[in-house]
Amino acid sequence: MARKMIDCRQVPNEAGCTLTIAGGEEEVLDAAVAHAVAKHGHQDTPELREMLRGSLQAAEPALA
Repeated sequence: MARKMIDCRQVPNEAGCTLTIAGGEEEVLDAAVAHAVAKHGHQDTPELREMLRGSLQAAEPALA
């Protein structure tokens, strides 16, 4: 399974957030939406999900 990541530093936000989330695409998307709602005050909408999905990047495997 290809890992994906999203980095708040690369998504416009007013909070100066530095969180990075990595994992399977749907896991990352769900976690990013939950974070955006809880910490950035967004609503969970199809538009938010598509914006975040478009911000996902390939993640390098974590080193042990």
